[in-house]
Amino acid sequence: MVPPPLPTTIRRGNTGVSRILVAVDDAEHSERALRYVGTLLRDARDVHVTLFHVLKPMPRELLEHGGSEDPQVEVRLAEELQRDQETWVRTETMIEYPILLKALEVFGKTGFPLDRVTLKFGHEDDIAHTILDEARNGGYETIVVNRHSSNGIKRFFGGGITDQLLRDATGFTLWVVG
Repeated sequence: MVPPPLPTTIRRGNTGVSRILVAVDDAEHSERALRYVGTLLRDARDVHVTLFHVLKPMPRELLEHGGSEDPQVEVRLAEELQRDQETWVRTETMIEYPILLKALEVFGKTGFPLDRVTLKFGHEDDIAHTILDEARNGGYETIVVNRHSSNGIKRFFGGGITDQLLRDATGFTLWVVG
């Protein structure tokens, strides 16, 4: 039997605080990962955790407008598209907010102090890249993901989210909890 991984992080600057990004969804695997991380780190006073959920992909019609040769019409179309995208993100955030609330509840039951937890959304077509972008931009040292159950073809060709993170998350400690 292999012992569970020890918390290993690289501290940035002199803050003394380890920042951990936990990717969550509405699967049972995600709850297990939350319970594991919360129980393991609940007494670590120098850890801040962000629970991060990636929204479903934006509909194609909101990715670009038809364009125009008239510069004024082009500006107007771009502004309308941006407003429509922002409305879509707000709506999807409200629809999927219960996923983060449930994750926070599960995490809180472990005894991890909730004043050191942040809830955050991301949205892009590629979930793995969205998680990595958040980790890079947010100054996280550790990324925690649950073991997604992907179909055999995806697993064989390395197309799952976890496989992408294992391949591309250089410079981060990656915990895969299942």
